[in-house]
Amino acid sequence: MKNAFISFAVLLALGLALPVLAEDGGGFQNPKAVIPPQASQNRISGGESFPPLPLPATPVRRTERKREPAPPALIGKINLNIIDGKQISAYPSVTLDIENLMNWTNAQLKLRYRYIETDLSKFSFQPTELPVLYITGWTPLPEFSEAVKEKLREYLMAGGTLIVHANCGRPEFNESFIKLQKELFPDRPMGWLPPDHPVYSCLHRIEQMRFRENDGPWMSTDKDQKHMLMGMNIGCRAAIIFSPVDVSWGWDANKKPIIGGRLFDQGDSLKLGSNILTYVLTNYEYARVFELTKIYHQADLATRDQLVVAQLMHNGDWDPTPHGLPNLLKFIDSNSTLNVQFKRQTVNLDDLDVYKNPLLYMTGLRAFALTDKEQKRLSDYLHAGGVIFAEAAMGSETFDKSFRSAILKIIPDAKFELLKPDHPIYSNVFKVGQVKYSPLVASVEPNLRHPQLEAVMKDGVPVVIFSHWSLSNGWEQLPNAYAKGYSDEDSLKLGANILVYTLTH
Repeated sequence: MKNAFISFAVLLALGLALPVLAEDGGGFQNPKAVIPPQASQNRISGGESFPPLPLPATPVRRTERKREPAPPALIGKINLNIIDGKQISAYPSVTLDIENLMNWTNAQLKLRYRYIETDLSKFSFQPTELPVLYITGWTPLPEFSEAVKEKLREYLMAGGTLIVHANCGRPEFNESFIKLQKELFPDRPMGWLPPDHPVYSCLHRIEQMRFRENDGPWMSTDKDQKHMLMGMNIGCRAAIIFSPVDVSWGWDANKKPIIGGRLFDQGDSLKLGSNILTYVLTNYEYARVFELTKIYHQADLATRDQLVVAQLMHNGDWDPTPHGLPNLLKFIDSNSTLNVQFKRQTVNLDDLDVYKNPLLYMTGLRAFALTDKEQKRLSDYLHAGGVIFAEAAMGSETFDKSFRSAILKIIPDAKFELLKPDHPIYSNVFKVGQVKYSPLVASVEPNLRHPQLEAVMKDGVPVVIFSHWSLSNGWEQLPNAYAKGYSDEDSLKLGANILVYTLTH
């Protein structure tokens, strides 16, 4: 799927069609928001009252227990009735869902976190205060000022996470949030989180979700077309996690279906919700360090010859590891005897020049697609002697499939072959025989000891070099528990060998 901005029409095309109602909600009444009447006060009759203390005796002083400190706040549910410090018309919302989710997740993880309510006028927008902001509703969101939107951008870039949940799966809420996300990050489109995303497996393995529309029969999401959660990435983490379907963390839909909405099963939703919070907690350190890490830049005026490594921009989240390639170039500069200065340059296929860019580097997190014109440009580049080096950030299966498919369209008879252990690419700078993999790979493939680089050959020379296991996550040297790749040290050694071999042969 092309990584374009998601419109509500796309949601409909992907099977998330909901009853068409007026934009103001068409008079929809959310049964979750119905507050039961307060029970009348139970007064004790005179015959049941307790006798007073006999006078003049005084009460015995009791030693009161010290109140335990409140557990740390993890989530801030945003009160949208106050924008820019001003009270606006009442924005309908509920806390039932997030309260049940926190209780469930604490029990699952044996932790003590809580949620609090806040508003955008008093919140500091510091992730250290609240790592997660939570927005829910079933009517269109109120308009945010440019100042508030800028603070939200800064909060997310600094490591915060925004979880958004369409109460009752209402389309008017979905439309308004998709519009807000485009305004916040016009250059960072949302997309469906793919089946291999860690949010579906970090605590509970979730392959399908049961859902229902109105009071209709329960159905299951398509295993191969898993359109359950959407996300927007900053680096290699989903900084925005959005469910356009009601994640019914606090609603018994078996007994009380919501007429006029679509929602997931509560049991499945609680598992998915606890996965989301587990994912956020595990990624917290990565999120904070990512923003603070400086990207290495070489001097503008080089004193040596330069070899340019061109990184291709494409529509599949092309730069999820922005610190990676610059760090690798710095590593090569410090650990090789080459009298050459490597330089990173970002390019579009339209601007690609084999004489200026002998090596093309690609990475990504999502599926991507090349136009016919782009395929022709890439084919001409390879036939002119250029080389493509690609690796799947995070070990992304969707990028892996897209890359192989793109190469087969350009080179129909292409075969991806594992490079033999004695290939010079494993020994030209560093001797790389056995390698260590990231903890996530090692837990699944404990016997994997050797590098797994693949190549497409032309006249015995690689024209395409590909690694399914991530290298760039290791180059970044950031704490990323969900990366499927090589260890930091071996990633740098392999990356140095690949670049030096490619640019010197």
